[in-house]
Amino acid sequence: MAQDGFIVEIEQIENFRFGVHFTQSELMTDEPPPTGAGSGPQPAELLAAAVANCLMSSLLFCLNKSHVPLEPLKARAQGRLGRDAAGRLRIAGIDVTLIAPGATQRCLNLFENYCTVTQSVRAGVPINVAVIDDKGRVIYEDHPPPPSPS
Repeated sequence: MAQDGFIVEIEQIENFRFGVHFTQSELMTDEPPPTGAGSGPQPAELLAAAVANCLMSSLLFCLNKSHVPLEPLKARAQGRLGRDAAGRLRIAGIDVTLIAPGATQRCLNLFENYCTVTQSVRAGVPINVAVIDDKGRVIYEDHPPPPSPS
């Protein structure tokens, strides 16, 4: 990511289908039925993917700097939906599980603080993070308190 920002361009293709143009590639999004046709990921999924991807990148960066050999990392991000006080649908939280056998305690203590996307989103959306090893044992958990109402 550029140090001074980034640009993503979006154009409507048809109904709720949008083309998302990143610097090096593009992606098609769509809302699920009945609003859209479900022909691509919905924006809420993109947010969850961005949070999980950033966490993975941050952990991987630390492990690489520490010369820790790893198998490919995996992650699962699960979004929780809820309604605000006005009854509008909102993302109520995102639970991310990273599968990182061999992750060092040093990196587990550091990686979240360096994740730009997660820390930015966490200001408004609760994000729980867990790291598990290849046997499914939890080796790290973080469940911060929800953000204070503004």
